[in-house]
Amino acid sequence: MTLLLAVAVAALVGVALGLLLARHLPGADGTREEVVAAERPQAARPTELSRLRGALDAVAQGVVVSDGAGQEVFRNRVAAAYVRGRHGEAVVEQAIQEHLGRTGSTRGQRRTLEIYGPPRRVLVVAAFPLEDREATGTVVVVDDVSERVRLEAVRRDFVANLSHELKTPVGALGLLADTIAAEDDVEVVGRLAERMTAEAVRVGRIIDDLLDLSRIEAGESPAGETLDVAEVVGEALERVRTIASARNIDLDAGDAFRRLTVTGDRRQLVAALANLLENACQYSDTGSRVEVRAWDDGSFVEIAVRDHGIGIPGRDLERVFERFYRVDRARSRETGGTGLGLSIVRHVATNHGGQVRVASREGEGSVFTVRLPAGPGPAPGDRVADQERRRQRSPSAPTP
Repeated sequence: MTLLLAVAVAALVGVALGLLLARHLPGADGTREEVVAAERPQAARPTELSRLRGALDAVAQGVVVSDGAGQEVFRNRVAAAYVRGRHGEAVVEQAIQEHLGRTGSTRGQRRTLEIYGPPRRVLVVAAFPLEDREATGTVVVVDDVSERVRLEAVRRDFVANLSHELKTPVGALGLLADTIAAEDDVEVVGRLAERMTAEAVRVGRIIDDLLDLSRIEAGESPAGETLDVAEVVGEALERVRTIASARNIDLDAGDAFRRLTVTGDRRQLVAALANLLENACQYSDTGSRVEVRAWDDGSFVEIAVRDHGIGIPGRDLERVFERFYRVDRARSRETGGTGLGLSIVRHVATNHGGQVRVASREGEGSVFTVRLPAGPGPAPGDRVADQERRRQRSPSAPTP
């Protein structure tokens, strides 16, 4: 992509050089540049030159042009910043000058620079010759590919993690099937069959979560339905009752949802809250309690899920919403979590114009709070009376 961009910019610069007269014009960095031009009507030159200069200044890549002797004749606004910059920018400027100095041997030259920052940046410096009948020289294009590199790293990690997450249950299914084939004891076969069913369910959950995440990340606009918060929370609670019962965890929803509403997609919001509740159950000790509370401030509704489990180390708080990231991998293998739940919660909240935050302390538990724009709620008089009661019942975050 960078090579194609460099070729396109080189062609544009070639046209610009063909239009310029043999005179000095102010550059983007305030200098004056000597250029050569083809014969054109005098009246057309200022407008065409201004348009081409504006086009080169508007591109996101840095562009530097030299003449046939290697002398710089043009630099757009992005590239001008490298002259005045320090540290990383100085490294980029040095690479630009090296390319400009190699007249006659610049075809397709590329150099990748990694600047460790902060922030970490990756730039590609590519040089191409300008070979026009009216002018010769070199064009150097500097493309900041930091975001592309980051996204590629995320994609590789996602594929690697997904392969690992699917390989574990699929491998277990194969092993269990081989064992059943060689087993004659009916009781043992029954236990193995139950294990196979559990592993198959685990694969299905991973696939379902991937499909949900794919739809949400695709930017599907959530439906603008007015939803009763109590109903959304109730549906989410029903989804996780089996998991909570298996771990003897008490689900405490209180009664703080009366007359609260939000506007959005029921399926997405129920999935997000169910993931928060399931996550709370997985990381809570057997016999503990998970609390759900909600309150509003007139513009936003906040729904908080609190557990009294193992908590999250401070170093992991910024990463818990990443796909497949787990604080306690041993606990995740035991409970069969997919590692996608919190990522789904974040995307749902963002799609609805809200956000999700977490507060936690190791050994004391965690509070995940989803903040969503409020829908048509109770009458103004009822809202004032209810607001203080809801806040008093809301779970407070563990003190760091």
